Amino acid sequence: MNKDEIILMLRQLVDSLQQQLEDSNRKVEALLQEVAGLKELLVRKTEEEQKQRNIVRGLSKIMRNKSEKQTPRKQPPTADDGDGEAVPEPKPREKTNYGARRLDHCVTEVEHIPVDPDDPRFDKDRARWISERESVRYILIPMRFIKRIYHVNKYVQDGTVMEGKAPDAPLPGSNYDGSFIAGIAQLRYIYSMPVERIVNFFTENGFDMKKNTAHGLLCKTEALFENLYKALGQAVKEDDYVAGDETYHSVLVKEKNKDGKGIRKGYIWDVTAVHLGLTYYFYNGGSRGEKVILDYIGDYAGTFQSDGFSPYRKMAKRLTRLACLQHVKRKFIACGEDDPEAMAVIRQINRLYQKEHRHKIGENGWTVDDNTRWRQEYAPPILERIKRKLDKMAAYPPEKMLPKSEKYTAVHYMLNEWEAIENIFTRGDYHLDNNLVERLNRYISLSRRNSLFFGSHKGAGRGAMYYSLACSCRMQGISFFEYISDVINKTAALPPNTHLSTYRELLPDRWKAANAQG
Repeated sequence: MNKDEIILMLRQLVDSLQQQLEDSNRKVEALLQEVAGLKELLVRKTEEEQKQRNIVRGLSKIMRNKSEKQTPRKQPPTADDGDGEAVPEPKPREKTNYGARRLDHCVTEVEHIPVDPDDPRFDKDRARWISERESVRYILIPMRFIKRIYHVNKYVQDGTVMEGKAPDAPLPGSNYDGSFIAGIAQLRYIYSMPVERIVNFFTENGFDMKKNTAHGLLCKTEALFENLYKALGQAVKEDDYVAGDETYHSVLVKEKNKDGKGIRKGYIWDVTAVHLGLTYYFYNGGSRGEKVILDYIGDYAGTFQSDGFSPYRKMAKRLTRLACLQHVKRKFIACGEDDPEAMAVIRQINRLYQKEHRHKIGENGWTVDDNTRWRQEYAPPILERIKRKLDKMAAYPPEKMLPKSEKYTAVHYMLNEWEAIENIFTRGDYHLDNNLVERLNRYISLSRRNSLFFGSHKGAGRGAMYYSLACSCRMQGISFFEYISDVINKTAALPPNTHLSTYRELLPDRWKAANAQG
């Protein structure tokens, strides 16, 4: 075999091997595509199964719960929380019964009625009194309406005409006193009664009133409180520690949605001054866009606590931001009780609360500085254990912890919030969660169920103003009815160009202080 034949044979062999290699590569690529397709189907199947499990879990909760009250999950008494201590069973709440302390009801009207024997032989002049015992009955008289008519007398004396003056009405041309308007506002925004139901309630108690009249009184009072509301928005940012959240309410609009209904979800924002005890709700066309909250916060440089919604997280660039441990915990609760790693993180979060509740600022001489030192003692080791667990789970390959799964979401949510979580323990008076604001938002939740919707964007804005005052009164522990009854008359007497600093003195915190001194 000569040289040329050998070269030709080698070339043929190389071509054959190259062809086999190309065929093999095509087969491998086809197999890889098939594996990728199967993996994608597996991910979709897992996500769909997770959605179905979430639906079943939600329906199971609805069927189990006879009320909206959430009860804490009991942890096994022998479960290890990571530092060698067992997690104790939650103590049952004390129940009131026949042995409970009788409430005083100090604000009730008291009547003393002597009760003598009804025996026909009884003669009070001949009987000798021995003793008495008290038997208490609480009597309820339905809402009373008083038509107060002022007979304004006019006299002439020494050639001068003199005339009495009836009290001014807070609204020009209206016969309704501030207390009447306060009653409507209390029923609407504290007890979440729709206006139509309020006027029906009035009718049942002997006072006929049109729905448009009641609605008109609330609208006119909103205009009267315009500067008071502005002052409240400014006062909240006087506090160096605020908490924020947003909630929603259905609003009637002209545009039809995909179901052909003129209803849309409108968002109401809330920023609460934790130390001052004031809360400010505001509404901007129902928008949940970050511009709404960022424009309000402006150059505020204090501390802001919230969940992990992206507009709040952007604030961390120029102020101290705190996370909400309850929002973090709910993410892991959603993973289900059958996930041991998620339950381990929950136990560690619960441990932070258990340590925190051993002391309370203001009790037994415990100060904010004491609580700061206590937090710096108990929190770091617990947080370190949590962080190790999170980093371990975050490093799992996709086949062990699928993206978009409940656990994946919970782990990365907490990791993204980690700096804001650590910030909680840098001061003794920071809350571990945002529950303060969420409790206030329940008033809007009740309205969402009872009233179904606001009649317009303007009505939603009006609701935000009234809820701001109502919830601020709740935080101060004062009667919203008494506050509105007094302040509505005072604001009506102020000239239009009054500076906002005057209205600041009428806000619930300073109104409470002024009336306590008075």
